[in-house]
Amino acid sequence: MGDILFLAHRSPFPPDRGDKIRAFNVLKYLAARKRVHLLAFADDPRDLKQSKGLVSLTASRSIIWRSKSRPKALIEALAQRKAASLTAFDNRVMHDAVADILARRSIDTIYVFSSQMAQYVPAKTRARVVMDFCDMDSLKFADYARGSRGPMRWLMQREANLLFQFERQVARRVDASLFVSEAEAALFRTRTGAANVQVVENGIDTDFFDPAASFRHIDTTGRLIAFTGQMDYRPNVEAVTWFAETVLPHIRLAHPDAVFAIVGRNPTDAVKALAKQDGVKVTGEVADVRPWLDAAACVVAPLKIARGIQNKVLEAMAMERPVVASNAAAEGIDHDGTILSGDSVAEVAAAVNGLLADPAAAAAMGRKARERVKARYGWDARLAALDSLIAPASKGAPPTTRRKAAA
Repeated sequence: MGDILFLAHRSPFPPDRGDKIRAFNVLKYLAARKRVHLLAFADDPRDLKQSKGLVSLTASRSIIWRSKSRPKALIEALAQRKAASLTAFDNRVMHDAVADILARRSIDTIYVFSSQMAQYVPAKTRARVVMDFCDMDSLKFADYARGSRGPMRWLMQREANLLFQFERQVARRVDASLFVSEAEAALFRTRTGAANVQVVENGIDTDFFDPAASFRHIDTTGRLIAFTGQMDYRPNVEAVTWFAETVLPHIRLAHPDAVFAIVGRNPTDAVKALAKQDGVKVTGEVADVRPWLDAAACVVAPLKIARGIQNKVLEAMAMERPVVASNAAAEGIDHDGTILSGDSVAEVAAAVNGLLADPAAAAAMGRKARERVKARYGWDARLAALDSLIAPASKGAPPTTRRKAAA
């Protein structure tokens, strides 16, 4: 029985943002079944210091610093006619580390987390290869292109086209391509014609995200409307900017004490500037997001660009908070009517105002939301589909010999 090599574009620990949360829980699930060797990048110095949190889950681990600047990655991408998303993660130390693990260890499954890491799978391998795309990054850049102008529009469309070509090539050469929602998987099947495309949804730790759990509560003034997320991520920046500038004024006409709290690390200058508006609070990084969710009268996720399942929505639902989301942010979640959705200023403002005006109905909606995620989104249940992808190798069946595993 061989081991698993887990390749990740960002260290899974600590699991404090969406991609790391999924990666950590997948790693934890696989580690309970087979020996796992982890190779991952770090782009935050703190992640290099916290690898001890991975010791109990991994037989070996190496976290490699990724220092390449965006301008350098773009220059390399233009020169090599590649997607900048790939050149940004092209690293000789990582290539050597992968080759070393494959030479020294008996690896029968390679789990690739995020398409940027597919470039490290060798051209010929007897290992089973599972490609966890999560969602279609190429379509995200296509969305960026539609919202950009001039040279930036050209760059974003170029990225979308080249990344799509890479995604299609990778999917043809791996044993399974994974996506976080059926909508995303169906879109990938239609656009690429790829076979063996499967859905492995995101989950939520409902013991941790529980309003009855022990955490430090906070006092707030007014009726709090919360948004949580990584605040240097473009879709999040655009979402809070749109909400603060166009929706919040309508809400404050009906509820002058309403406060919009933007909760998350690394706020950009544009996000920080929103705090100059009446009724907007920008927290920056917080040690624990639960107190802010717990204090919120409602949580909003007005993302214009959203792919797959939004962890921020599942977390709010688990904390018994009523949620108002854009149609795109709500699409991937089987919420059974327990969240409200809309895209226009009028739709979102009306939904939030309705919740603020009727606290009893909002509380009832939050309770139903928690019941829904408990029944539908436990991590073990969501990740059970991985068993069939690693079980044949663990039982001694020879892995398929492939022509190429990655472009």
